[in-house]
Amino acid sequence: MLWAGLVAAAGGAVLCAVGWYGISGERFAERQLPYLASCTVPGAALIVAGAVLVAGTLLGGGGRPYGGEGPEAGAETETAGRQPGEGSSGAPSSEDPPVRVPGGTLAHRPDCPLVAGRPEAEPAGDAGLAPCPVCEPWPR
Repeated sequence: MLWAGLVAAAGGAVLCAVGWYGISGERFAERQLPYLASCTVPGAALIVAGAVLVAGTLLGGGGRPYGGEGPEAGAETETAGRQPGEGSSGAPSSEDPPVRVPGGTLAHRPDCPLVAGRPEAEPAGDAGLAPCPVCEPWPR
Protein backbone atom coordinates (compact mmCIF):
# COMPACT_ATOMS: atom_id res chain seq x y z
CA MET A 1 0.00 0.00 0.00
CA LEU A 2 2.87 2.36 0.74
CA TRP A 3 4.34 1.94 -2.74
CA ALA A 4 0.93 2.28 -4.39
CA GLY A 5 0.39 5.54 -2.52
CA LEU A 6 3.80 6.87 -3.50
CA VAL A 7 3.29 5.93 -7.16
CA ALA A 8 -0.18 7.52 -7.20
CA ALA A 9 1.13 10.73 -5.63
CA ALA A 10 4.07 10.87 -8.04
CA GLY A 11 1.79 10.26 -11.03
CA GLY A 12 -0.52 12.98 -9.79
CA ALA A 13 2.38 15.40 -9.47
CA VAL A 14 3.45 14.64 -13.05
CA LEU A 15 -0.09 15.20 -14.33
CA CYS A 16 -0.35 18.51 -12.45
CA ALA A 17 2.98 19.64 -13.91
CA VAL A 18 1.87 18.71 -17.44
CA GLY A 19 -1.45 20.49 -16.89
CA TRP A 20 0.26 23.60 -15.57
CA TYR A 21 2.67 23.64 -18.49
CA GLY A 22 -0.23 23.29 -20.96
CA ILE A 23 -2.36 25.95 -19.29
CA SER A 24 0.52 28.41 -19.09
CA GLY A 25 1.05 28.21 -22.84
CA GLU A 26 -2.55 29.15 -23.72
CA ARG A 27 -3.86 32.69 -23.66
CA PHE A 28 -7.61 32.04 -23.82
CA ALA A 29 -9.57 30.26 -21.10
CA GLU A 30 -11.47 28.06 -23.54
CA ARG A 31 -8.17 26.59 -24.74
CA GLN A 32 -6.99 26.06 -21.15
CA LEU A 33 -10.00 23.96 -20.11
CA PRO A 34 -8.84 20.73 -21.79
CA TYR A 35 -5.60 20.83 -19.80
CA LEU A 36 -7.53 21.53 -16.63
CA ALA A 37 -9.97 18.68 -17.23
CA SER A 38 -7.51 16.07 -18.46
CA CYS A 39 -4.42 16.77 -16.35
CA THR A 40 -4.81 19.09 -13.40
CA VAL A 41 -8.01 17.73 -11.82
CA PRO A 42 -7.07 14.03 -12.16
CA GLY A 43 -3.55 14.86 -11.00
CA ALA A 44 -4.86 16.54 -7.86
CA ALA A 45 -7.13 13.56 -7.22
CA LEU A 46 -4.18 11.17 -7.55
CA ILE A 47 -2.11 13.26 -5.15
CA VAL A 48 -4.91 13.16 -2.56
CA ALA A 49 -5.45 9.41 -3.06
CA GLY A 50 -1.72 8.76 -2.77
CA ALA A 51 -1.52 10.83 0.41
CA VAL A 52 -4.43 8.91 1.93
CA LEU A 53 -2.80 5.56 1.06
CA VAL A 54 0.57 6.60 2.48
CA ALA A 55 -0.96 8.07 5.64
CA GLY A 56 -3.16 5.01 6.12
CA THR A 57 -0.19 2.72 5.76
CA LEU A 58 2.08 4.69 8.07
CA LEU A 59 -0.52 5.49 10.74
CA GLY A 60 -2.68 2.38 10.49
CA GLY A 61 0.03 -0.27 10.59
CA GLY A 62 -0.07 -1.18 6.91
CA GLY A 63 -3.35 -3.08 7.06
CA ARG A 64 -2.04 -5.62 9.57
CA PRO A 65 -4.31 -6.35 12.54
CA TYR A 66 -3.21 -4.63 15.77
CA GLY A 67 -0.47 -2.74 13.94
CA GLY A 68 1.35 -6.01 13.17
CA GLU A 69 3.47 -5.84 16.31
CA GLY A 70 3.10 -6.81 19.94
CA PRO A 71 1.50 -9.76 21.70
CA GLU A 72 -1.85 -9.31 19.97
CA ALA A 73 -0.35 -9.94 16.52
CA GLY A 74 -0.34 -13.73 16.95
CA ALA A 75 -3.70 -13.94 18.68
CA GLU A 76 -5.55 -15.05 15.52
CA THR A 77 -3.42 -18.16 15.01
CA GLU A 78 -3.46 -19.04 18.69
CA THR A 79 -7.26 -19.07 18.92
CA ALA A 80 -8.14 -20.11 15.37
CA GLY A 81 -9.43 -23.59 16.27
CA ARG A 82 -11.44 -22.61 19.35
CA GLN A 83 -15.17 -22.21 19.63
CA PRO A 84 -16.66 -18.94 20.90
CA GLY A 85 -16.40 -18.78 24.66
CA GLU A 86 -13.43 -21.19 24.88
CA GLY A 87 -10.20 -19.94 26.40
CA SER A 88 -9.05 -16.34 26.07
CA SER A 89 -10.40 -15.41 22.66
CA GLY A 90 -10.59 -11.71 23.54
CA ALA A 91 -14.41 -11.78 23.46
CA PRO A 92 -16.29 -10.83 26.61
CA SER A 93 -16.82 -13.86 28.84
CA SER A 94 -19.18 -12.81 31.63
CA GLU A 95 -21.71 -15.45 32.63
CA ASP A 96 -24.11 -12.86 34.14
CA PRO A 97 -27.56 -12.45 32.55
CA PRO A 98 -27.64 -10.47 29.29
CA VAL A 99 -28.30 -6.73 29.31
CA ARG A 100 -29.64 -4.26 26.78
CA VAL A 101 -29.58 -0.54 26.13
CA PRO A 102 -33.06 1.05 26.31
CA GLY A 103 -34.50 1.08 22.80
CA GLY A 104 -31.77 -1.26 21.54
CA THR A 105 -32.35 -4.42 19.53
CA LEU A 106 -29.37 -6.48 20.73
CA ALA A 107 -28.71 -8.44 23.92
CA HIS A 108 -25.17 -8.13 25.32
CA ARG A 109 -23.06 -9.70 28.03
CA PRO A 110 -22.51 -7.16 30.84
CA ASP A 111 -18.79 -6.91 30.00
CA CYS A 112 -19.37 -6.39 26.26
CA PRO A 113 -17.36 -3.35 25.06
CA LEU A 114 -20.51 -1.95 23.44
CA VAL A 115 -22.34 -1.60 26.78
CA ALA A 116 -19.62 -1.79 29.46
CA GLY A 117 -19.64 1.31 31.62
CA ARG A 118 -23.02 2.54 30.34
CA PRO A 119 -25.24 3.29 33.33
CA GLU A 120 -28.44 3.04 31.27
CA ALA A 121 -27.85 -0.67 30.49
CA GLU A 122 -30.70 -2.75 31.93
CA PRO A 123 -31.38 -6.51 32.13
CA ALA A 124 -32.61 -7.92 28.83
CA GLY A 125 -35.26 -10.11 30.44
CA ASP A 126 -37.57 -11.98 28.06
CA ALA A 127 -37.46 -9.35 25.30
CA GLY A 128 -37.07 -10.81 21.83
CA LEU A 129 -33.61 -9.43 21.14
CA ALA A 130 -30.99 -10.55 18.67
CA PRO A 131 -27.61 -11.61 20.13
CA CYS A 132 -24.75 -9.13 19.90
CA PRO A 133 -22.24 -10.23 17.22
CA VAL A 134 -19.35 -9.00 19.36
CA CYS A 135 -19.98 -10.78 22.67
CA GLU A 136 -22.42 -13.57 21.61
CA PRO A 137 -24.41 -13.74 24.87
CA TRP A 138 -26.11 -17.04 24.00
CA PRO A 139 -24.50 -20.20 22.61
CA ARG A 140 -25.33 -20.90 18.98
